[in-house]
Amino acid sequence: MILEVAILNVIPGQEADFEAAFAKAQAIIASQRGYISHDVRRCMEQMNRYVLLVNWETLEDHTEGFRQSEGYLEWKALLHHFYDPFPTVEHYESVKTLQSIP
Repeated sequence: MILEVAILNVIPGQEADFEAAFAKAQAIIASQRGYISHDVRRCMEQMNRYVLLVNWETLEDHTEGFRQSEGYLEWKALLHHFYDPFPTVEHYESVKTLQSIP
């Protein structure tokens, strides 16, 4: 499983409009091949900053499948005009950890 992490800096004053648009857009991402789950959190210190966390089965499900889909064009139209600057998106994978000693 791959975790997509995007820091979303929304233009100040447009937070409510962004949240309404995201409420519509989340159905698009949820319908994509390889999608597992997502969560959006709003920063408490900077009220116009959000973090988007999306779990994908594979990296390619996001970078190739979603980003090259018709759904992505809808996603882009709904959300991309809210960002300044454009989001940084990174992908994370799990690492093996040592078991704790009882």
